[in-house]
Amino acid sequence: MIEARDFQNAMNLECLVESPVIGWELRSPDLNRPGMQFCGIYEYFAYERPQVIGKVEMAYLEKLSSAEKQAVLERFYAYRIPCVIICRGMDPPPELLEAARNAKVWLFRTGQRTTRFCFSAIVYLNRCLAPHESVHGVLLDVYGVGVLLRGKSGVGKSEAALELIKRGHMLVADDLVDICRIADDRLIGTCPESIRNMMEIRGIGVIDIRAVYGIGAVCPSKTIDLIMELEPWEEGKMYDRIGYEEHTMKIMEVPVPYMTMPVKPGRNLAIIVEVAARNLSLKRIGYHAAKELVSQLSDHEV
Repeated sequence: MIEARDFQNAMNLECLVESPVIGWELRSPDLNRPGMQFCGIYEYFAYERPQVIGKVEMAYLEKLSSAEKQAVLERFYAYRIPCVIICRGMDPPPELLEAARNAKVWLFRTGQRTTRFCFSAIVYLNRCLAPHESVHGVLLDVYGVGVLLRGKSGVGKSEAALELIKRGHMLVADDLVDICRIADDRLIGTCPESIRNMMEIRGIGVIDIRAVYGIGAVCPSKTIDLIMELEPWEEGKMYDRIGYEEHTMKIMEVPVPYMTMPVKPGRNLAIIVEVAARNLSLKRIGYHAAKELVSQLSDHEV
């Protein structure tokens, strides 16, 4: 459910008419501009969406007589509309205010241009309505790459993250990561508000990363570009030494590059994570070191 007051505050809207309805069960992040409905065409009317009145719609209403306005708006408000937003800071005609009060439908106003408001509102609604999932791990921004460190408790995730923060990278979330699928191929990770900027270090306790290292050491959200699974080193187990094959892990049906990282005393995990992030950036622009090596060896054999 989208809370009406949350929508108003997020979009910085002025409330002209309040409604007893505190929220809306929206199923789509899209909006509707009711110009065609004001003209009397109600086939395929997306009444379940927020209705946006721009300059064109307002110009049409202003050309009508008071009686015509009342008739048009009475039919328009006969549908179960969640809310109406007037853009460009325009003043609504008295008939529109009266119709909104009678229908008990939220009426908002914004000073933004119609196109700009629609874009911002769709982004906000898309994020609110997107699927969410919470996972245990540590999410960091390393050279612009969102790296999610996972593994059993005590394997060293927070210690590796702390070293990365010391080296200039940013913490997004420690221990619990809220993941939102904002597109079919895009995941965004954030931290719950109650533990934002906090990190637990065994033997020390909870520390405030922002207070210790400054505001530049934390980041409110980040795309999840790489998952690194930390696990204790097992003697005799075969680990990938070339990296020719690429593996992925699905989170909410979105495949994310995935690798297993064995942990043992003496390994500098922070440097390994940095190299993994840089290597992923190279792969994105078309350079794959393992495939390049195999290609060169093949050419040499020929």
